[in-house]
Parts: sequence; C-alpha cells; structure tokens
Amino acid sequence: MNRNLVQTTFLALALLTTAAIATTPKAQMGETPQPQATLLSASPIPGCGGTSKLSTTTVATPHKLAVQGFVPIGGQEQWVTLNGEDCKKPAILFLHGGPGNPLSPFGQNLYGSWAKDFTLVQWDQRGAGQTFGRNPGTAESTLTLDQMVNDGIAVAEWVGQRLGQKKLILMGSSWGSVLGVHMAKRRPDLFHAYVGTAQMVSYQANEAASYAQTLALATAADDKKTVAALQAIGLPPRTDPRAFGVLRRAIRAYEGKASTPAPRSWWQPGANYSSAHAQQAYEQGEDYSFMQFVGPNGDGIFSKVDLPRLGVRFDIPVYLVQGQEDLLTPLSVTQIYFDSLQAPDKILVVVPKVGHDPNEALLAAQHQVLMERVVPMTRMANSRFQDQTK
Repeated sequence: MNRNLVQTTFLALALLTTAAIATTPKAQMGETPQPQATLLSASPIPGCGGTSKLSTTTVATPHKLAVQGFVPIGGQEQWVTLNGEDCKKPAILFLHGGPGNPLSPFGQNLYGSWAKDFTLVQWDQRGAGQTFGRNPGTAESTLTLDQMVNDGIAVAEWVGQRLGQKKLILMGSSWGSVLGVHMAKRRPDLFHAYVGTAQMVSYQANEAASYAQTLALATAADDKKTVAALQAIGLPPRTDPRAFGVLRRAIRAYEGKASTPAPRSWWQPGANYSSAHAQQAYEQGEDYSFMQFVGPNGDGIFSKVDLPRLGVRFDIPVYLVQGQEDLLTPLSVTQIYFDSLQAPDKILVVVPKVGHDPNEALLAAQHQVLMERVVPMTRMANSRFQDQTK
C-alpha cells in the first residue's frame, strides 16, 4: 500500500447533495425566486482587514463574522456567505457538487461546529441556488468549465481581500473537486492547500469504473431488474441524458447497503433558505445545472472532464478524502490519479462505510486532516502576509 495512503475510520466530505434534494420540500410552482439580500455598499469587515466594493448584508464584531449577500462575479451577482467565530481564523472556500447543489442552505447543519476553527465560505455557483434565482437569464445560457473556474478564482480573491488573508483553504467535492483542481493549478498563489473529496478524475475513467462496479454488485445480488437497466444504457460514451440518472439510482441503492447514512436533520434548509422562493430557486437551478452537466446528447460539461490532461504537478499540498463505498467516484480511479500526483505534500484518506454522500465520520475525519495538516501551514503564511500589509 502506498505510504501516503491513510486508512481510517474517519473522514471525508462528498458534497454532491443529492440527499438534500430528496428531503427538501417542493416550492410552490409559478413563483419568481426572490433574492434574500439587496445590493449594498460594503465597508471593510471590522477587525479582519481588506477592502471591497461587495454587495452584502453584514453583521460583524471585531472577531465574530456573519456575512451574506450578492457579489459581482463574472457579470453576475453571485451568492456568498461567510461565517465564523473569529474572522482571523483560516478561511475555507467550499466548492459544492452537482453542479447545482449548493451547500449554503445546509452549511450550518453540517459545519456549524467548525466555526470556532475556521471562517466558512459558501458560494452558490453560477446556475445554482440563490445565484440562479438572482440571475434568471442564466437559463438561456450555456455553462462552461472555464467560466466557472474563473468565477471561483474571483470569489477566492474577494474573500481574501475582505478578510485580509493572502491565501485560503480550497475544498471541493464531487463536481466541486473538478473546479478545485482547475483552480488550484491555475492560481496556486491563492491557496494554502487543496482538499478534495469524492474526487472526480475524468469522464471516461469515472463512468467506466462506476458502471462496471455497480453492474458487478447487481449481478452478484441477482438483481435482474437493475442488471437489465444497466445493460440497456451500456458503457460510456452515451447520448441519452437519462442514462446518468439510471446509473445514479442504482449507485445510491447499493451504496446505501454498505454505508452509514447522514442525520436527516442535515438536509433541513436554514431559515434564510426555507421560503418557497428560495426553494424554487434551488430546484430550478438544479434542473438547469443537471442538463448543463450531462448535456442533451450526453455532451455536457461532464463529458469534457479530464484532469490528468492538466498535468500531475501541483504547487500546493493535495489531500484527498475518499469514501470506501463510493460508486460514483470510485476509489480505484482516485487511487491511480493520486499515485500519479507530484505535490509538496499529499495524502489519500479512505473512510469505511462512506459512499458518495457525506456522513458524520466523513466530516470528522476531514476536520482532523485540516487541523493536523493544513492549519499549521496557514498560521505562518497569514502572519507573514499581515506583517507585510501593516
């Protein structure tokens, strides 16, 4: 076994929040999504440093931070939240999965206990959640990976400026792990480290392994219905967008047999996201983003994902967290990619009884990696930066 491979009962964060969709009440149809904050001229956050012309609703003390609002990014007003007990703590920029499944409605449920150690930054990506609701014209446009990577970099620059931190911690899961690798390689100067969970690698490798492993499980279980459904869609490439849903349903069924579920309370949206307007924005953004992801003929963003083509060298540490029972982004593919990487530091943590979606063991282990591997490097880096800006 690779000496960098750490197997533990802890870890990971796979935040393709399909579980959230299943438990979020439906919004009333026909309503126009409404934003939860207006554009305001924001001053620097007291006690944190930095300046910005961001539009936010802000409640701050010299240390505690609760900011939410729309940020001008790439020609759109995009939803960003910052929360923490002390704004001088290292900031984590979460890159959610989907695309189209933002974490912001559920962030307090999952990560509220982390606020004492970090400033937690949630961002509803282009085409997702509150950002989609604020920009209804998005529905007539095409999402591109390059555009979303540029958006993510702009968000990271804004967060660093507002908090007076030169570098952030970058965390991506599932679809967010694709953005994360692109951002980490394009602008390593903005980040202390990259932490990826449920790491996507490439369309061909992930889809082929996912299909083969799920089909093998269904065959072993003499599950004739699932075997027939999988054989009907066949191996990638595929031209029917419904094929992804067929495979995903089978994956969730078999992951559920081998993994520990998350608390149902995790997927109850926070007060700011429980209105019919907010839920409709979430659902409509999810529908739009899913079609952009798979494409009408199987030719969406996912079909173009191929991280090994970006090169294997990283200028920042890379820490990958993987559910052992993950069938959507299987360990076999992640392991090969991880072994090829060249980085100042790297580990792969495998978490038993975890599938593609997160659970308590996943988050506990992820927190452990952050505290043991990443936090020490942030103290020195941010101290030097703050000294330079005095």
